[in-house]
Amino acid sequence: MKASKQLGSFFAVLMILSFALVACATATPDATQAPTQPPKPANPNLILATTTSTQDSGLLDVLIPDFEQHTGYTVQTVAVGSGEAMKMGQQCNADVLLVHSPSAEKDFMTNGYGSDRRLVMHNDFVVVGPAADPAGIKGSATAIDAFTKIADARSPFITRGDASGTNSKELAIWKSANITPEGDWYIESGQGMLASLQIASEKAAYTLSDRATFLANQDTLRLEILVEGDASLLNIYHVIVVNPANCPTVNNTGAIAFADYVVSPDTQALIGSFGVEKYGQALFTPDAGKDESTLGK
Repeated sequence: MKASKQLGSFFAVLMILSFALVACATATPDATQAPTQPPKPANPNLILATTTSTQDSGLLDVLIPDFEQHTGYTVQTVAVGSGEAMKMGQQCNADVLLVHSPSAEKDFMTNGYGSDRRLVMHNDFVVVGPAADPAGIKGSATAIDAFTKIADARSPFITRGDASGTNSKELAIWKSANITPEGDWYIESGQGMLASLQIASEKAAYTLSDRATFLANQDTLRLEILVEGDASLLNIYHVIVVNPANCPTVNNTGAIAFADYVVSPDTQALIGSFGVEKYGQALFTPDAGKDESTLGK
C-alpha cells in the first residue's frame, strides 16, 4: 500500500512538471520566428502624390518601406511637382499628398480639397550654377540679387515651368526682383528637379534647387551651390489628407494612417537622420508639432 502511494505521488509530480514545461513553451516565443505582421487593412492600397524632391533625394526609399512594414499598406507613389500633386488630389486621383508649396496648399485647403494639413519638415532652396559663375552671383546676399545678375548677364537659367513648389518659389523671386524672365537664356525644362539639374549641368546654366536633391546627386553634376542662406529660400513640406467629403472614393483611413506616420516621433527621427551618414548633414529638418512661423529663425 505504501509503495502504491509513493508511485501515485511520483506520477503526480511528473504531471505537474509536464504542465509547467508546456506553459513555459507556450509563453516563450521562438527566437527564429518572423516579426508579427500588422493586420492587413480593409483597403491596403494607398496613392501618395508627392514632389520629385522627396523621391530624387532618396527620402521615400527610406520612409515608404518602413510605413508599409508597420501598417500593412501598399503605397503607389506618384512623384510630380506640388502643383500637379494637388491637382491629383483635387481630381480624387490621390489619397494623400506630401508637398512643399505653402501658398498653393492654403488655397487647396480653403477650397475644401483637403481635410487635414500638417507640418512635416523643411530644408532650403539653393541657387546652383557652373563653377565659372559667368554672372558673378557667388556670395550674393539674397536670391533677388543673384537673379538680377543672371538676368542682366543673360546667362542661361533652367526653369522647371511645372507649377511645382520649386517653380513657384523661383517665380516669386523673379517677381520680387521686378523682372519678367524671357528670352533664349531662360530655358524651360518642364521636368522634375533631378532632370532640371542635369540639364543645367549640361548647359552650364543656373537653376534653383532644393538642397536635398542637389546634395543627393551632386557627384553626377557639374554644378556648385553659389547662393544659400537667404531667409526667403526656406522650403517647407506638409502632408495633406485629401477630403473624403469632396472625394468619397479615396482611401481616407489609409491617408490618415500615412499622415499619422510621417509626424510620429520615430519617423521624425528617421527624417532628421536621413543623409547624415552619407553627406555629413541631414537633408531635411523634422518639424512636426513646431510653430511654423519660427522655422528658419
